[in-house]
Amino acid sequence: MKIQIEKKDLLNLIGKTQNVVEKRNTMPVLVNILLEATEDKLKVFATDLEVSLTDEIKTKILEPGKVAVSAKNLFEIAKKLSEGPITLIKKENNWLEIKQGKYLSKIVGVSAEDYPIFPTYNPQSFLKIESDLLKEMIDKTIYSVSNDETRYHLNGVFFEMNQTNGLKMVATDGHRLSLIHKKTNDIKINLNQGVIIPRKGLYEIKKILEGVQQPVDIAVEGSQFILISGTTVLMIRLIEGKYPNYQQFIPQKLPLKMSLNRELFLNSLERVSLLANQKSKAVLLNLSAGKMEISSNNPELGDAKEEIEVNYKGQDIKVGFNAKYITDILTSMSEDMIDLELNDHLSPGLVKPHQSDSYMCVIMPMRI
Repeated sequence: MKIQIEKKDLLNLIGKTQNVVEKRNTMPVLVNILLEATEDKLKVFATDLEVSLTDEIKTKILEPGKVAVSAKNLFEIAKKLSEGPITLIKKENNWLEIKQGKYLSKIVGVSAEDYPIFPTYNPQSFLKIESDLLKEMIDKTIYSVSNDETRYHLNGVFFEMNQTNGLKMVATDGHRLSLIHKKTNDIKINLNQGVIIPRKGLYEIKKILEGVQQPVDIAVEGSQFILISGTTVLMIRLIEGKYPNYQQFIPQKLPLKMSLNRELFLNSLERVSLLANQKSKAVLLNLSAGKMEISSNNPELGDAKEEIEVNYKGQDIKVGFNAKYITDILTSMSEDMIDLELNDHLSPGLVKPHQSDSYMCVIMPMRI
């Protein structure tokens, strides 16, 4: 294999693989990416056996061939080289020679035959989806994904799509739940049972969508979620297992309702929670007609409180929440006004954009 490629093209091609390759070294070969030079294209393959990515770019191929080399080493070297063409040559011992001007280096590679077989796909149909819509749905749910490895079925976002209800994403860690629901036309794929997309795969989707204006194609085939954007193909192994019946966690007909300014609430929470317990991040919301007092107390640090105006006419109530859970929700929104609905100090509350049901977040209270 011998190719000439512009520095910017090489960085763009292998930059997408940096977070895909395995970092824990459970299988040493997975720290590598596979480079394959064909007639006029350089293709790259990267996988950690859960997330797999392939991309290609047209470049000058002097000799076709393929080799697997360290993703990190090749990327770091390419970053430090000057702008302009770089020559990559595979040597007999699977080393890769990198040349530019008077610079020459060789990095250790492995045989392409030792690299895992890349997953193939042949779904019956793809759904074309606006990249901004998909990114928004991920941003509004991914923060609620559980970090508890023993509850593996909660380590991802539950994704449903069908012709009747459109697209839906749900995530929960047992303390909070976020759900976004979007109507969209032309859904030919029905996922009535839904699938669970793992957290790492979602972050890789977000990375690919950065700066992308055009729609992307998505599909589910067997145990794989597939996303295609231009020449980039991302394949994510879905989490096996049954997602809990999330509908039963969404409280209905909450009697205590209020609306308030999102940014005012967010800024106040961030200030007051600075003196909250560092582990629990507990704050107390003291609600009465027209106002909410937010307070925190930590014997080791001190205490803080702030009063903000709210549109509320219900009974007086005090309820404790983890401030980080609420700030995560408020940060994921862009609307000026939000609705907060409660039942009592022991029952879950509901936060959503003002007078909208397309996005809602359930949050469990804390005893303070």
